[in-house]
Amino acid sequence: MARRSSAPPSPLPQRDGVDPVRVRLPAGGPGSTVGEHLRLRLAAGPGVIDAMFAEGAVVGADGRPVDPATPYRAGLHVWFHRELPAEEPVPFPVEVVYRDEHVVVADKPHFLATTPRGAHVAETALARLRRELGVPTLTAAHRLDRLTAGLVLFTVRPEERGAYQALFRDRRVAKEYEAIAPWAPALELPRVVRSRLVKERGSLTAREVEGEPNAVSRVELVERRGALGRYRLLPETGQTHQLRVHLCALGVPILWDPLYPEVAPRTAPGDFSRPLQLLARELRFTDPVTGLRHAFRSGRELEGMPPRPAPRERVGQPTEE
Repeated sequence: MARRSSAPPSPLPQRDGVDPVRVRLPAGGPGSTVGEHLRLRLAAGPGVIDAMFAEGAVVGADGRPVDPATPYRAGLHVWFHRELPAEEPVPFPVEVVYRDEHVVVADKPHFLATTPRGAHVAETALARLRRELGVPTLTAAHRLDRLTAGLVLFTVRPEERGAYQALFRDRRVAKEYEAIAPWAPALELPRVVRSRLVKERGSLTAREVEGEPNAVSRVELVERRGALGRYRLLPETGQTHQLRVHLCALGVPILWDPLYPEVAPRTAPGDFSRPLQLLARELRFTDPVTGLRHAFRSGRELEGMPPRPAPRERVGQPTEE
């Protein structure tokens, strides 16, 4: 089987820490010209694609503007910058826990997406770090949900990216999470939860189905304060929403989760008052490039637990000296 050739390097620089969009014309794609193909393929408003061509914003591998009448040719690449959506700024910093010439480990706040996706583009951990650190080659080795806070590993050198991504693919990273959820006196812990999860395209939530398990999580109770508990979560796999689904299935859904057990109404823009009480607390792995053994711990604290009761003062008779 013929090996698919790699894409040529982008002729456009990043903008606000965001890569330009690259479109490869596939074999048998719609349209007879490049302009017609992009009009049919891209979800853009009327006249948007034509305006991009008129401005010279669509370029080829040589960096020169592409004429929309250019005949369609399978394998041709074009680039352009997307129009950035209006985004609500997330008013919390991304803390850098560790940095060397190969990786950056960041402590991501709640509400901030890891990488550009959908309505979240410039307001993402990746775009912010590229701008703040001045490292345009930075790439995420894995991803945390937007609503989950905690540690994320980013790679610096494109040629080393695959080695770090393989750590997560091959389950050679020890991950520990922390969650605040209701305390259930009848729930026997610790325990290992195994189930098969699916998340269908277009659905906000994942669900458990019959079949061979593809999601495994160890759940431990660390402490209890009133009606709430602090849980230590050790995922062996990395399915979407895995920990959220597993705790919900145990009858202890994570505090302030807007999706489980039911999808809640969307909060008003700028409302950051009820962060999902889930934190990626620790990452441990052996660096595949340097051989160093790394262990990182988030400095963030979940705020959903009530304060510990103050110690009672002992009342006794004064002593004579």
